[in-house]
Amino acid sequence: MARHRPTNLAMLVNRAKLAIVTFAVIVCTSLMSCRVGDHESGSATSWKHATILVSLDGFRWDYRDMVVTPALDQLTRRGVAGNLRPAFPTKTFTVHHTIATGLHPNHHGVVGNSMYDPVFDARFKMGDEAAVSDGRWWGGEPIWVTAENAGLIAATYFWPGSEAEIDGVRPSYWKSYDREVAGEDRVDQILEWLGLPPARRPSFLTLYFSDVDRAGHSFGPESDETIEAVRRVDQYLSRLITGLESLGLTDSVNIVITSDHGMSQLAGDRVVYIDDYIDVSRAGVLSLGQYVALWPDSADIESTYEALDGAHPDLTIFRRGSIPERFHLDGSRRTPPIIGVVEEGWSVSTRSWAEDREAPFSGGGHGYDNKVPNMSGIFIASGPGFASGVLVQTLDAVDVYNLLAASIDLEPAPNDGNVSVLARILKPIGR
Repeated sequence: MARHRPTNLAMLVNRAKLAIVTFAVIVCTSLMSCRVGDHESGSATSWKHATILVSLDGFRWDYRDMVVTPALDQLTRRGVAGNLRPAFPTKTFTVHHTIATGLHPNHHGVVGNSMYDPVFDARFKMGDEAAVSDGRWWGGEPIWVTAENAGLIAATYFWPGSEAEIDGVRPSYWKSYDREVAGEDRVDQILEWLGLPPARRPSFLTLYFSDVDRAGHSFGPESDETIEAVRRVDQYLSRLITGLESLGLTDSVNIVITSDHGMSQLAGDRVVYIDDYIDVSRAGVLSLGQYVALWPDSADIESTYEALDGAHPDLTIFRRGSIPERFHLDGSRRTPPIIGVVEEGWSVSTRSWAEDREAPFSGGGHGYDNKVPNMSGIFIASGPGFASGVLVQTLDAVDVYNLLAASIDLEPAPNDGNVSVLARILKPIGR
């Protein structure tokens, strides 16, 4: 596919807007009159350097081959780059929390975008604001909590879990998720935080963009709309890089780019309708789509499993306790009694759901086995804490937490990451 090039006019307009914002940040900083959130100055360790963790939701590993991405290319040349293997299920909340904690899903407990906890006797859904902001759902220690506990200031501009108080800790600066906030405004807030006086300046920050994921779901992974979204998020990153240069922070700030999963093309003739085999009203449906999670009443678990096991050649069913070890789901009380995985390109649905929608399987989807190549995302780490010009074939999402901690000199919390992978990624001491 031909690579699409950005228009010069759009780039000039964005640079002009960024110059205005950066000037305002510098003036604000010099007057020491900026306030963000409710953080009180003087309580944090002296600022030395910072790391910005960026999520490009749904950015598949090969999207950079489809469009010119000057900012991502610049960061790649300066740093370390490779593919990111997500956790399973390859869903937004599960993978983001794996990145943030360095724990597998059965250890951090976020085993899907939708889940049930038998101890709480409560259900979690990603669109439920009360559940999302309830810290009891978010296990492990996210990197922003590690930073705050060490006396550093953390700032999160959207990241699953960052709206909740976890182990009694919140980021000093944080935002409730609002998908309508423009990408440029998100970048400008990061620059404003980094332009604060050192005593109030964050050492760890997150930044999240959903443009590519939304386009991929609606129009498919290789559509013109998705290509345009890839170009757009690259322009956000260019704005960030230019802003850091204007603030004189290029040599003090690391940028770590991740994506939680990729995207695969769906089709209306590749659907497993589970209501052809079971009574869905008794199945305790938690999730459908590119994998299925069911929590029937105890009396119905065996019959539901037997009805689905072998029912369709493109659907593989597992019972809790016999889920493949590499999925890291067994061992959590939130793991459903029945999990089903479909082949890439297939969906799991009910006929009633599909009949109520026009072309319901015409776009893209994710949630498949995390070994499926198109589920892989991207990983780029660039800045003073990282090696330069290094390519790594694949990094597991669970390994990101340790390198984030190392990049800002934090002692990591106990986690499942493999510290041996850091040797090639981190800049050697003294160089």
